[in-house]
Amino acid sequence: MYILLIILIITLGLFVWDKYPPDVVALMSMLALFLTGILDLTETLSGFSNPTVIMIAALFIIGEGLSRTGWTALAGQKFVAMAAKSNNKLLILITLGSGVLSGFVSNTGAVAALMPMTVSAAWNAGTLPSKLLIPMAYGSNTGGLLTLTGTPPNIVVSNTLIENGFKGFSFFEFSLIGVPLLIVTLLYFRFFGHKLLPSRETSAKPVNIDSEMHKWIEHFSIGNNLYRLRIRSMSQLANTKLKDWNLEDKYNVSIVRLRRRHPKPLKGIPSYVEFPVQDTNLLYHDIITVKGTAEAVDKLILLFNLVIVPTPPDEKGLKEEFINQEVGMAEMLVTPTSRLIGESIGMGSYLQKNNIQLLGANRGSKALTDTKIKVQAGDALLVRGAWENIESLKNMHDNLVIVGSPENMSKDVDVLGPRSYIAMGALIVMILLLVMDIMPGAMAALVCAGLVMVTGCVPITKAYSNISWTSVVMIAAMIPMGIALQKTGIAHLTANALVDSLGQIHPTALLAGFFLVTSLFSQAISNSATAILMAPIALIASTTLDISPAPFLITVAISASTACLSPVATPTNAMVMSAGNYKFVDFFIVGAPLLLLMFLTTILLVPVIWSY
Repeated sequence: MYILLIILIITLGLFVWDKYPPDVVALMSMLALFLTGILDLTETLSGFSNPTVIMIAALFIIGEGLSRTGWTALAGQKFVAMAAKSNNKLLILITLGSGVLSGFVSNTGAVAALMPMTVSAAWNAGTLPSKLLIPMAYGSNTGGLLTLTGTPPNIVVSNTLIENGFKGFSFFEFSLIGVPLLIVTLLYFRFFGHKLLPSRETSAKPVNIDSEMHKWIEHFSIGNNLYRLRIRSMSQLANTKLKDWNLEDKYNVSIVRLRRRHPKPLKGIPSYVEFPVQDTNLLYHDIITVKGTAEAVDKLILLFNLVIVPTPPDEKGLKEEFINQEVGMAEMLVTPTSRLIGESIGMGSYLQKNNIQLLGANRGSKALTDTKIKVQAGDALLVRGAWENIESLKNMHDNLVIVGSPENMSKDVDVLGPRSYIAMGALIVMILLLVMDIMPGAMAALVCAGLVMVTGCVPITKAYSNISWTSVVMIAAMIPMGIALQKTGIAHLTANALVDSLGQIHPTALLAGFFLVTSLFSQAISNSATAILMAPIALIASTTLDISPAPFLITVAISASTACLSPVATPTNAMVMSAGNYKFVDFFIVGAPLLLLMFLTTILLVPVIWSY
């Protein structure tokens, strides 16, 4: 027992010291429990097979699916627009959103879905992710108290009542205390808590496509010499192939993109041809985006009876023209040993070898406006292609250097596509599986994560790399600490002493004691394990005193779910730690006043709502 207390104190001290990564500290603590003989091998490694840990890993994949298919970027922009440049309003919107969502999906699921959007919204609003992620995590913890299935402790305490012959809690009964607590959380962050949030710099700043597009317009002049032309019914181009005309060589004009606008759309013909090739059919009413000089385009219009369509020259118009969920842009540099040196490439032409399209070039800080360029070492080329093709350029041996991260840029696309609805459908399916209790939470998350990967919302090769393994390993390695506290009897000794002392004073004093002890245990044990430990003791204490167990079990659920003094108190706290670049002490500074408010609200309202 004393050895365990020493290990626990050292573990908490190392967390606060912050010299070592939190997952390393957790692993050291886990190994110490085994080496000192407190736990056997199965108990020591039990965290890595725990359903909660598996569920968290799967939820990161589902969240990545929402991010890659445009939902997080779109939601982030909507939140920023609703906030009207007020960081406090943005903070409230995100905290409220995570709280409401957590009422219908697990806390970890809500955080996994909202975390990429929150990071993006923070940067778009000109603030840091550390100013929003802790409120989001605490909001989700509180929001879990809105419904019976919002968080595992709710189910634990309700089942404890049912198993002992009492009436369990109804699905929305928890909202009687959950709504007031969520309001308290919102008011706390709005008027006081935001002042305590740390300013933690992070290098993981998401790419902003709008700013990149502005830079490309300036450096590469991609908006110049770009025109959209409609093929009229009497045009010679109608019902022919692109190769029939050799437009690039004869007229110095390249077709960059083609949009089908036939009055009677034909089945099987896509709306867009993103990269027209020689065998591409040209149909009546098609709108072709071409690149060439004004003189060359005017000649083309006259010769082929075309109509010019206005092209927005700003960032928004060009982004809509060139970037979507499937197709993106990137800047690359040509090294002195590149195979491209000496090649003549037409602007807008498609480089089939690399599966990309050249849109612009810059040499010596000056945009090249010729219809064809002869590539030289040091040239900066602006290319367009499928996101995976641009990303694969890193692995090619043409000695090209990709500027920035195309993968991160693809997550900033706010245009929804077919895969977007698949990713959102996966999240909705998971919520339904959880609410209807069709299968365990971990399995529901795994099934939906598999759906996201199989349908290509998240490339299978990228799925594991987008899991926050620091959070997953830390949670898995800290679960054995809860087993050790129960196995050595420390937890029961503490709880029994609480009943013997406070139970003789007044039921509200005992209620307060259960809140404090449960909250204390939750800082080092998972909220589920804490609820499992404390619920039977609370039931015995209430029946011994011949009073209703409902207020005590509700209090156990509240205090187990609102643990907010450390990053290991709840899985959601751990999930935001690395994303916000937080230190251990940040959670205590921000969470201590909130926990006090939760304590006072619970002690005042619970006896009124559920009488003794």
